[in-house]
Amino acid sequence: MAESIKYSDAIEELENLVNEIENDQISLDELTGKLKRAALLIKTCKKALFDTEKEVKTIIDEMNDPPTEK
Repeated sequence: MAESIKYSDAIEELENLVNEIENDQISLDELTGKLKRAALLIKTCKKALFDTEKEVKTIIDEMNDPPTEK
């Protein structure tokens, strides 16, 4: 089953991973695992953004629909 992680938590973890990589805090042995984790987090964030954009568009479209007469 896929891991469920909130967008804000994924972003924070990504920022930490980038910081570790930029500051040479990750050994070569750890690098592949960290990059795989970063790829998963990026995919999670992209899905959350896509889903949110779709939902916002639906809400805006509903607001712009002409009112129906009863």
